[in-house]
Amino acid sequence: MPDEFDVIVIGAGPAGENVAARAVRGGLSAAVVEENLVGGECAYWACVPSKALLRPVDLAAEVRRVPGLSIGPIDAAAVLARRDETVSHYDDAGQVAWLEGVPATFVRGRGSLDGPRRVRVQEPGGTSRSLTARHAVVLATGSVAAVPPVPGMAEARPWTSHEVTAAKAIPGRLTVIGGGVVACEMAQAMHGLGAAETTVLVRGDRLLGRMEPFAGRLVAEEFANVGIEVRMGASVTRVERPVPGGPVTVHLASGPPVEADELLVATGRRAALAGVGLQSVGLAGDRPVEVDDSMRATGVAGGWLYAVGDVNGRNLLTHMGKYQARLCGDVIAARAKGEPDDLPGLRDIGDGYGAPQVVFTDPQICAVGRTEALARAEGFPVRTVEYDLGNVTGAYLLGDGYRGRAKAVVDTERQVLLGVTFAGPDTAELLHSATIAVTAEVPLERLWHAVPSFPTVSEVWLRLLEAYGL
Repeated sequence: MPDEFDVIVIGAGPAGENVAARAVRGGLSAAVVEENLVGGECAYWACVPSKALLRPVDLAAEVRRVPGLSIGPIDAAAVLARRDETVSHYDDAGQVAWLEGVPATFVRGRGSLDGPRRVRVQEPGGTSRSLTARHAVVLATGSVAAVPPVPGMAEARPWTSHEVTAAKAIPGRLTVIGGGVVACEMAQAMHGLGAAETTVLVRGDRLLGRMEPFAGRLVAEEFANVGIEVRMGASVTRVERPVPGGPVTVHLASGPPVEADELLVATGRRAALAGVGLQSVGLAGDRPVEVDDSMRATGVAGGWLYAVGDVNGRNLLTHMGKYQARLCGDVIAARAKGEPDDLPGLRDIGDGYGAPQVVFTDPQICAVGRTEALARAEGFPVRTVEYDLGNVTGAYLLGDGYRGRAKAVVDTERQVLLGVTFAGPDTAELLHSATIAVTAEVPLERLWHAVPSFPTVSEVWLRLLEAYGL
């Protein structure tokens, strides 16, 4: 195989794959280097398997809300088998074939920078290979779970998002450390599949602390309804697991310790930069790669290095990494061919508005743009409106006990939306309309003429605008 390409991408997750595909579409040659499975964390240990585990739990809750229907216990073994199908039984042959069909050259091995425009690949057999890029090297190595340095934690070999989504069996007792997205989603999934004693330890005072307060409150209320215990203000001081694979005990600064069969640590992620070779090009190797809005790394002479997705620290969401990757591949191709590189589609604008995000719990939590607190902290003139989703006819028809809430954050000077949050069953499908309204900065008086169909939950848009005074 040739050792020189127009573009070399280190990392074959969703972001890396998209960079390569867009660069090739622009007429360039590309090589993609990946040590693990092509498709990355999202395809095998995050977005895809987690949703496969959550879907039966979500559907069971939906059935219980509808009179005249009933559902028995969930068959956890069948759910795990279905999960294995969704991740292709951890075989990336299909993903490799797709990548080579782009066409891009796939190189299996651990890639690292080896000076300007050079990449050294340590191949599985122990040999090494040197690749050279004519135009660009793109870092797309993603992120890894961050495990806090609590005494005994590492020795206890806790689960992270990687292990919990790949679980071979459901533990009877599960302790979860964290109150964010992974903690909430996986606590509910494992509990619904058979982890009868599930305890969530939250260091702060609420779940989903970066979202509107009512979002975490609604999730906490549902956790209580189904028997998931949540302890707020829980500071972990020590972890003990005397026998590998045996029970694990979590000691707290106050309150009784918690014993479980498995421990899930979901306290955040950090950029996967170990061994990437940033020092060889004059960058620090212990923090995300700073980039401009074209995804080009700042502080690197020659402008040949780019970074997309989690590794640049802008946004740790798969869809935003793919968004960054598309514009990055396009801008590299434009620059390589001497074409204009400053078109709107060649700059990251979306991250600045606030990325859309869905928490696939029951109730689902969906948000885009700024929360009220963030908008006020940034100095915007703010007014907010809220509405009880259960009062929308379309929501009422989905079953008894439908509970949810919607909130809009408005810039009162420009009369545009700064942020929108929905909390309630099946609200994920409402989010893209909010994303368009926020990122396109649709004036409220114009949005008034986007008539929602009846009877759907989307009628909440009309109610929010009416609450605002339109």
